[in-house]
Amino acid sequence: MWPPGGMAVLARMSGWKFRLWMTLAVALVLRLGLALEVQRRVSQTPGRLCLIDGDAEGYWILAGKIAHGDEYSIFDPPRRLLRMPGFPLLLAIPRVLFGNFPPAARMLLAVVGTLACGLTYWLGCELADETVGFYAALYTALSPTMLIFSVLFLSETAFAAALLASLIAAAKLLRCGRYAVLTGGLIGVATYMRPTWLLVGPGIAIATLVIGNGSLRSRTVAAILVGFGVCLVMAPWTIRNYVVTGHPIPTTLWVGPSLYDGLNSKFTGDSNMEFFEQDQLLGKMSEYDMDREYRHRAWDFAARNPGQVVSLAVTKQLRYWSPAPNSLQFDHSAIFVIAWLAYIPLIGFSAAGAWAVRHNLRLLILTAAPIFYFAALHLLFVGSLRYRLPAEYPLAILAAVGLTGFGCRCAVVRE
Repeated sequence: MWPPGGMAVLARMSGWKFRLWMTLAVALVLRLGLALEVQRRVSQTPGRLCLIDGDAEGYWILAGKIAHGDEYSIFDPPRRLLRMPGFPLLLAIPRVLFGNFPPAARMLLAVVGTLACGLTYWLGCELADETVGFYAALYTALSPTMLIFSVLFLSETAFAAALLASLIAAAKLLRCGRYAVLTGGLIGVATYMRPTWLLVGPGIAIATLVIGNGSLRSRTVAAILVGFGVCLVMAPWTIRNYVVTGHPIPTTLWVGPSLYDGLNSKFTGDSNMEFFEQDQLLGKMSEYDMDREYRHRAWDFAARNPGQVVSLAVTKQLRYWSPAPNSLQFDHSAIFVIAWLAYIPLIGFSAAGAWAVRHNLRLLILTAAPIFYFAALHLLFVGSLRYRLPAEYPLAILAAVGLTGFGCRCAVVRE
């Protein structure tokens, strides 16, 4: 039976808000159903944890360490700065409540994925209007790749939600400097999910100086406060890392191996970390020195082989911009077709939206810049759809602008 007053609540909702809640309900149902299906599939193989092997097992183990109050480390010799703690901390919640029960964690991730859809709507409303926000949220709710990654033990969707929260604060900041510390703090939260977001702090600070509202003095203060917010949130992790290593590391000590993974003579396109097991550097040196050694090897290879670096960069970009997931588990013609059908409208309408609002730097920066920022990073690091996926959430807003003609209405208003 409909709860008392339920019809009255619906009657008071605006049309777009009602459609939004229905969209979020569909998003949640689809993700919960997919969570059960993914769990059914992986359970068919004893000991298997996820459709995409590799990082998922590490996140799950670290979540268990947090849940049981053990040292935050993995492998032997112990890797204490391998992963940022944000996603393992999220997975630790169901592990505390339900123990070693993966379905509960997938259910939580389904909720987080739905939250990301809602945050997309919020950012769309902040940058444009409810119509744009709704269509962007609708795309993220139904996107096949966003659906499947929402329930995997990988950080992409949780990072997307944190990324969107920081962009919402940044959108408000560029209109009003009061949100500077909050923006920096949320950038820090997103960095706990994925370390590459740390560089967005200086980027938003610069954007505040250049296109923010207010006097130069107020914009300068706001830019400084963005940095303060980032440092404040990152301080506990950085201090912990200093205690562990004797060095002030704000993110992880996995940059070196990751960089060498994408810059070496044996690179073929896919990640291949066999060199790490073969070298066994952690048996000879500290985690910090190991990271520096692989950084040195990667840059030395790049300096000696500039032509090959360019060729590798092309390969990485093809993988990064690929419509379908690169993993062998998804190597199926039907998946490829579905991915293309979802991806082409996103890119096409985004291009149309970018042209329509080409004078609106605030909207362009906060919707398009993330996907190109990650693309630039993966000229060096291994490229994959996984690394592009979080940036597709804000990009969906730009696509919704192109779909709805929001830019045309803006032009009419300006005239």
